[in-house]
Amino acid sequence: MAAPGENLKINADRLWDSIHEMAKIGPGVAGGSNRQTLTDEDGEGRRLFQKWCEEAGLTMGVDEMGTMFARREGTDPNALPVYVGSHLDTQPTGGRYDGVLGVLGGLEVIRSMNDLGIKTKHPVIATNWTNEEGARFAPAMLASGVFAGVIEQDWAYNRVDAKGKKFGEELERIGWKGDEKVGARKMHAFFELHIEQGPILEDEGIDIGVVTHGQGLKWLQVTITGKEAHTGSTPMPKRRNASLGMARVIELVHEVAMDYQPDAVGAVGHIEVYPNSRNIIAGRTVFTIDIRSPDKRVLDEMDARVREGIATICDALDVQYEIEQVGHFDPVTFDKGCVKAIRSSAKRLGYSHRDIVSGAGHDACWINRVAPTAMVMCPCVDGLSHNEAEEITKEWAGAGCDVLFHAVLETAEIVE
Repeated sequence: MAAPGENLKINADRLWDSIHEMAKIGPGVAGGSNRQTLTDEDGEGRRLFQKWCEEAGLTMGVDEMGTMFARREGTDPNALPVYVGSHLDTQPTGGRYDGVLGVLGGLEVIRSMNDLGIKTKHPVIATNWTNEEGARFAPAMLASGVFAGVIEQDWAYNRVDAKGKKFGEELERIGWKGDEKVGARKMHAFFELHIEQGPILEDEGIDIGVVTHGQGLKWLQVTITGKEAHTGSTPMPKRRNASLGMARVIELVHEVAMDYQPDAVGAVGHIEVYPNSRNIIAGRTVFTIDIRSPDKRVLDEMDARVREGIATICDALDVQYEIEQVGHFDPVTFDKGCVKAIRSSAKRLGYSHRDIVSGAGHDACWINRVAPTAMVMCPCVDGLSHNEAEEITKEWAGAGCDVLFHAVLETAEIVE
């Protein structure tokens, strides 16, 4: 198939303006965004995206999970579409670019095709996946998970937020429950543009990350039960200290992750301590371990070592423990053909690039199970994300979208 000419570029100013116009909906308190999934703000952001898609001559489809699919026709009615997109929902204190860059980058690809009069054999579809963040309704990547057949739709509908509101009911309330069967669409390929959410590209002065793999992860919720007692009058040898057990496990997780460098990571994030009083030795702690690696063998070894270490620690401290796996997906290897299209596009356009592993989960990780998939990454300042101070430059966004543009055109096959 013919490669697009190196002079073909997207309109970086229009992409940048669209990103910041979307950020006016659900503004954060410190310059970022708070457009959590299925809130009124999410509904308003969706309507703006739909308006822009209709202005670009696209037809909108919505499935029963609320995922939006904006279609530009190809010349071959029998050719499967090339999908491109990400998500518009944000964290409660999220940035302006996480997810949004990928959705509006997909729209910009199509707008630029319109501007340049480019026809493709395959249709091109800009996509907004519902509830990628999982901030309001856990787990993350919910709609793409249902699409890929790894999450049951009824189970997804019954997820509840902190106020007890159900996902399915909130989807209907904001008016974005579509009638398409989830997962019925077939894809020729899927591409996702995203900020790195890490510091590697910026630190190395690299324009483009060619994402070859996604890290697998395991989330283990650990409960350690000791005995509450007075901190002043209980002799040290008599204590059954649940918080000491947690502290040693936190150190264990760090040590295990460090043994599998450079790509493995691990930390304890969510922590609860009971009764959480200054003069009572903690009788119970509940915390979540997050371990990740792009190598399944390594991930499994880390999991086994952490579990064995917890048993040893708790036995030494005379405390009880329970471990529940509350999240898991295996490492992802993205499609070689799609990865090659991204790499060759970056080279053709003269952008510096390197292969990179995605440390975060993305909708592309689930869609990779049902269609050839790959990701493009651009740098972000200090690697900061999931924070209102998240920042990128217009030049980074434009370069990433240029590479996306060329990879999509190459895969959708330009018709001369």
